[in-house]
Amino acid sequence: MDFIFQPWAWYIGGPLIAISLLLYFYFGKNFGASTNFETLCTMAGAGKISDYFKTDWKESSFALLFVVGLIIGGMISSNFLIPEQSIDLNPTTVYELTDLGFSNVGHQYFPDEIFGEDVIFSFKGFLILLISGVFIGFGTRYAGGCTSGHAITGLSSLQLPSLLAVIGFFIGGIIATWFLIPLIF
Repeated sequence: MDFIFQPWAWYIGGPLIAISLLLYFYFGKNFGASTNFETLCTMAGAGKISDYFKTDWKESSFALLFVVGLIIGGMISSNFLIPEQSIDLNPTTVYELTDLGFSNVGHQYFPDEIFGEDVIFSFKGFLILLISGVFIGFGTRYAGGCTSGHAITGLSSLQLPSLLAVIGFFIGGIIATWFLIPLIF
């Protein structure tokens, strides 16, 4: 049983992802989470406002099950499978994040300075989450998919647009890490 409580190595997670992709390809589906936003908008009646959402959402209902599984799996693992442990971060990263004003670095995945209740309901926190959400939504739509869809499905099927999108994701992450986060915090 201890095996379940430990982080899994790449040679376990990688083949599990590959098996999932093979099943997606076999059944003619694409892997990714961002299409669920379109599906939810379609289900909510966005087709009355925009022709883009006039689709049969039942064709994408399998993807909703994927996201529901992500949420349930995350809840199970965070509440039952992950013991209280520190996060193994590079000491330089810990120092730099602490220097920026983040507390509990190395002890929690979601810093209170961004995701804490006091911050989320503050004007600055609300603006950060709103602007970030708009950028992510626009970027996902403009790139034709999310990071998981492009990096896993797109690259495994050798699609050049996915390679370009993944390169863009990394460049955006570097810009955010080195310039935006220090500027904001």
